[in-house]
Amino acid sequence: MTQPQDDPQDGPRATGDETAEPGHAPPAAGPTDWSASGFSTRAIHAGSEPDPQTGAVVPSVHVATTFAQDGVGGLRAGYEYSRSANPTRDALQECLAALEGGRAGFAFASGLAAEDALLRAVLVPGDHVVIPDDAYGGTFRLISKVLARWGVEHTAVDLSDPSAVAAATTDRTRLVWCETPTNPLLGIADVSALARVAHGAGALLAVDSTFATPYLQQALSLGADVVVHSTTKYCGGHSDVVGGALVVGDAVAPGGEPLAELLAFHQNAMGAVAGPFDAWLVLRGLKTLAVRMERHCDSAERVAAHLEAHPAVREVLYPGLPGHPGHDVAARQMRRFGGMVSVRLADEAAALELCSSTRVFTLAESLGGVESLVEHPARMTHASAAGSPLEVPADLVRLSVGLEEVEDLLADLDQALEGAAPA
Repeated sequence: MTQPQDDPQDGPRATGDETAEPGHAPPAAGPTDWSASGFSTRAIHAGSEPDPQTGAVVPSVHVATTFAQDGVGGLRAGYEYSRSANPTRDALQECLAALEGGRAGFAFASGLAAEDALLRAVLVPGDHVVIPDDAYGGTFRLISKVLARWGVEHTAVDLSDPSAVAAATTDRTRLVWCETPTNPLLGIADVSALARVAHGAGALLAVDSTFATPYLQQALSLGADVVVHSTTKYCGGHSDVVGGALVVGDAVAPGGEPLAELLAFHQNAMGAVAGPFDAWLVLRGLKTLAVRMERHCDSAERVAAHLEAHPAVREVLYPGLPGHPGHDVAARQMRRFGGMVSVRLADEAAALELCSSTRVFTLAESLGGVESLVEHPARMTHASAAGSPLEVPADLVRLSVGLEEVEDLLADLDQALEGAAPA
């Protein structure tokens, strides 16, 4: 094969072992401020500047547990031990903060690890927390069965009613915990209204935006003090990584310390940090979050409308439906309505039959991946709430609508509901 000749106007072609002539390399650029850029631009570039030495456009996975020092205490770029700081985790945290419009982001080994770090950072024995009356089962278990042994009290109320939240606060309330949309009943809370209630009571407002994602909802801009994510879900997006995150603005903790500084201390002191490869996987997932969420939302809207007309379905819970009680609030504070749909059938037997009859929807816990999932919350993800005021209806089925062809999803649901008694 004839090799192309060098163009004399271009100079010699570089081969694998040649280096550029001295003085011809452009100066290394510092980090770019992406705050004024659009969401997808921030998702792709924040925390992912090209490597200043190699030009690599993808951040490296820094697996080192420890870092050489230039003399005692002479840290290179601030790194000494990977629990305290790691370049790959820092890249993810920078991206998360940029997407939420926050001051600082913190990546953890799971969503519950993130929650635990926040709760233990801002609460002491005797403090009180207001939680949703349909909170995620893992959150309820953590607060009611772990932190309760530490002396933390809680009250569960309907967070869609700000007056009920205000009535539930006491002089010991330090935190209002909000999910919107909620898991699995898809309830909607007005973040701005709850922020006014929480701050009026001298408490912080934490918003779990796992279902909404940073793309669909910006809780900090609505008045929240801290945003919580299970990055296992939509942020990672491929069902191959477990993680969690907190993002904060300029909020001050109950003791008067900046919340970002307090969380940084607890992240290091408690140690449940995201590992380097897990952080890298979540960072990669964030780069496609916007396009994935658009497809999730498109298909979920189709699924919700289709099931609303099905005779075997008693109720469809989806904030994108005009009849949903939180539709107007969701339309005001969310970009779109998300990829989660819950349905109530005639009874528990019908719900279990649907869960066991789908072919495209996989029966499994979790959500937010490219594949569609179906589950029975009362017996699976929310079993810890059984017998409590937060018990999930036994006739409820939760759908995580994935990225498959929507016509295949609709056909799968139809065949799974075939022969089911009218609700």
